[in-house]
Amino acid sequence: MKFYDREQEISQLRHIGLLAETTAQLTLLVGRRRVGKTSLLLHAFKGERYIYFFVGKKSEAIQAAELQHEIESVLDMRIYGQSRSVAELIEHVLRYSYEQKVTLIIDEFQRLEEIGQGIISDIQRVWDRHKDRARIHLIACGSVYSMMNKIFENSKEPLFGRKTAKIELKPFRIAVLKQILADHNPGYTPADLLMFYSITGGVAKYVEQLCVQRAVTEDGMLNLVCSPASIFIDEGTELLVGEFGRRYQTYYSILQLIASGHTSQLEIDSVIGKNTGRYLETLETQYSIIQKVRPFKAKPKTQGVKYFISDNFLTFWFRFIEHNRRMVELGKLDLLREAIATGYTQFSGTMLERYFRQLYAEKDRVTDVSHWWDSHGQNEIDLIAIEALDKRAIIAEVKRNPQKIDIALLQEKYQRIKAYFRGYQVTFKGLSINDM
Repeated sequence: MKFYDREQEISQLRHIGLLAETTAQLTLLVGRRRVGKTSLLLHAFKGERYIYFFVGKKSEAIQAAELQHEIESVLDMRIYGQSRSVAELIEHVLRYSYEQKVTLIIDEFQRLEEIGQGIISDIQRVWDRHKDRARIHLIACGSVYSMMNKIFENSKEPLFGRKTAKIELKPFRIAVLKQILADHNPGYTPADLLMFYSITGGVAKYVEQLCVQRAVTEDGMLNLVCSPASIFIDEGTELLVGEFGRRYQTYYSILQLIASGHTSQLEIDSVIGKNTGRYLETLETQYSIIQKVRPFKAKPKTQGVKYFISDNFLTFWFRFIEHNRRMVELGKLDLLREAIATGYTQFSGTMLERYFRQLYAEKDRVTDVSHWWDSHGQNEIDLIAIEALDKRAIIAEVKRNPQKIDIALLQEKYQRIKAYFRGYQVTFKGLSINDM
């Protein structure tokens, strides 16, 4: 599959590489698992000389042997003896870069903390010792938000304050998703696009899997997800265990509830049987897995907060695959497919709202995208898109079935928030699956 998009990130990386010709640069590249970080790096530096070191789940001695071999091969240099220290080898590269600029990529950087106590502190010492003379672009790439944030953003950690740039790689934009789907299914329907968006959320690995397997129609995607060889069945577990480790049970329960429609803390607390505020805050701020959403123009301490899983795939996975885990364990994947097909229409209505909010957020002149509901959680306005500089606003109702859109009712709901739009040109819209 060909490489898509990422022009902005590639430009940033190459610009930082130019800066490294005179001053040491430490770039932090983060993004959720499967989003395409490694592919981005390998594509950005294609044709250039760079050292690529993937940190696996092995002892430091084995990792050091692999890194030493890579350094010697790429830099055409000989390191005498067999080093058992990753930091010591990085120091060799730093010294080499006194004379010639070097790009060093360390992939899954956060695992260094797991394979040896004190490795991060050792790296900090050699970095501080040599960075003023080094001509190096060190790229620390990682997919576990909590650990990467701890290593680089916690003031008590050795590498705090050492990064010179940070790039957060996001899933593909909707325009790119459309381009990819059109390349692999030129006659795609809105229903095909909606499922493509709902399952992948623009995450590169999931997009690639569907395209390579030629599962690019609504039925084809559903068949692949529910096939015995599907990577999607256990993907959610692998993703979350990587983040939570052994602490996953309460987090799992909370995410399962959010995915099934329990979006307020009060609802979640009543099922869990305890105050989950601390867990919700951790899921939002430390793991970036959920998003706290307030009604349009609500005050920060409003009681009308709702929680949503930020990631489309995890929303889909919890709603259908984890919810029907027993079917999976019994090998009844045909019944899993039936269960998804039964609940998908209602689920996809929610994903359609998410689609249009993202679509408008990606428009050039839009400065804010929100939605609104009253204090009872009802009378919802699905989409509010604001172009503040142009004094324009779009108020929209989103329904999968266009015949269920009621613009008169939308205008009636708008009266509750009309005061915020004095001086604005307001346009009312109905958006359905046909408008994708």
